[in-house]
Amino acid sequence: MIDTKDRILDAAERLFADQGYAATSLRHVIAEAQVNLAAVHYHFGSKEELLDHVIARRMDPVNADRLAMMDRLEAEYGDQPPPLDRVLEAFLMPAGELAAHHPDSVRLMGRMHFEGLMQRIRERHFKEIGERFFGAMRKAVPGLPDEEFYWRLHFMIGAMGIAMCGPPTFHTPATDDWPSRVQRLVAFLVGGINAPVGAAENVEVGK
Repeated sequence: MIDTKDRILDAAERLFADQGYAATSLRHVIAEAQVNLAAVHYHFGSKEELLDHVIARRMDPVNADRLAMMDRLEAEYGDQPPPLDRVLEAFLMPAGELAAHHPDSVRLMGRMHFEGLMQRIRERHFKEIGERFFGAMRKAVPGLPDEEFYWRLHFMIGAMGIAMCGPPTFHTPATDDWPSRVQRLVAFLVGGINAPVGAAENVEVGK
C-alpha cells in the first residue's frame, strides 16, 4: 500500500507535469492524492518545498548514478580527460532510465523550464552535476571558445529534453529502446559540440 507521503508526491508530480506549477494549488494536490491539507504541511511544509521533494525523489538517484559513472570514467582515464562521447553517455544514460520508467518526471522538467523555474532548480538539485560534467566536457573540447561552448551546452540541454520526451513525431522508429535513443543523441551531440567554430557565420539565413 502506498503511504501518504508517496501519494502526495505522485499526485503533485502528475499535476505539475500536466498543468504546470503555477496553475496547481495545494488544494488540487490534496484532492488528487485524497489526503487533507494538514498532511501536505506535515510532510512538506509549503508548495515550494513540495516541488523540491518531487524533483529530489527522481533526480537524486539519477545524479548519484551519474557521479558513480563519472568516477569510474575518470579512474579509467587517469590523468587524461575522458572523451566527450563517454562523458555524454555518463550524463545521459541515467536520465534515459528515468524517462523510461517515470515519463511524468520528464514532462515535469519541461514544464519547469517553460515556467522559468529552472535557474532555481539547477541551483538546488544540479549544481554539483553541472560543475562536474560540464567541467569534464570543457576539458574534452579545449579549443572551443568559452562563449561557443556555453551556447552548445544550451543547445545540448534542449536536444536532451526533446529526445527524452519521445520518438520523432514525424516518424515512428522500428526500434525505440532507450539505450539506442541515447546513443543516437550522443552521436548527434558529439557532432554538434565538435562542429567547426564559425560554421554558423558561413550560413546565409533565408538562402
